[in-house]
Amino acid sequence: MKRWLDRVAVRRSLALLALVIVWEALSRLGILNPFYVPAPSAVAKVLGALFADGQIWQHLDATFTAALAGLTAGLALGIALGFAAALTPLLAELLEPVMILLNAIPRVILAPLFVIWLGIELASKIALALVLVAVLVFFAVYSGIKEVDQRLVERVRTLGGGRRVLIREVYVPSVSAWVLGNLKVAVGFAFTGAVVGEFVASSRGLGYLLQFAQSTYNASLTIALIVLIMGFVLILFAAAERLERRLLRWRYA
Repeated sequence: MKRWLDRVAVRRSLALLALVIVWEALSRLGILNPFYVPAPSAVAKVLGALFADGQIWQHLDATFTAALAGLTAGLALGIALGFAAALTPLLAELLEPVMILLNAIPRVILAPLFVIWLGIELASKIALALVLVAVLVFFAVYSGIKEVDQRLVERVRTLGGGRRVLIREVYVPSVSAWVLGNLKVAVGFAFTGAVVGEFVASSRGLGYLLQFAQSTYNASLTIALIVLIMGFVLILFAAAERLERRLLRWRYA
């Protein structure tokens, strides 16, 4: 399995490198308009300048703080609500329609409302990231418990196991697989919430810089920021995947 994953990583890296080379070649040949599609070398120069002047760090700090705080709070809230709804039918009747409604609409449209309620600082970005993650995790936990084999539940009860034993020995292991399987998606949602919230209204953050780049028609800065966000998200994806393989190593054996 590890060798197969390594081969996949190598193929993806080579494909990305080939794309960059073709992109640079088309730009140097004048086929691509640099105003709309700047060359990778120009994007790299802008990216280097962002770090050289040092101002990028406050924006990275704002985005990472909002995304990671929203991810942590969203995981906690989604797990708690998912367990509560799955184990309490009356609560499920109240929560499930709300979560289905939130899942059906594009949740990023809540960003302006959070800005009105919480202002343009970190709180509104954390709130949006929290909602995006919490809805995803709620359904992962709720579905994970509902998918547990009822014959296993009955056997535990027959042997004298109560609700605590069921939660500890049956539900938690089942839910862990579902949550860890959705962790990479949750990371992406957390960053989406943070960046979109900053794009709507903020005084700092990568979303704020993206809004500035858009307003000034600066394609090089826009692509540089997108590459930067993608890079950090991919690093967190890799960390989440490594954590999933470590905790669920029985799947990869």
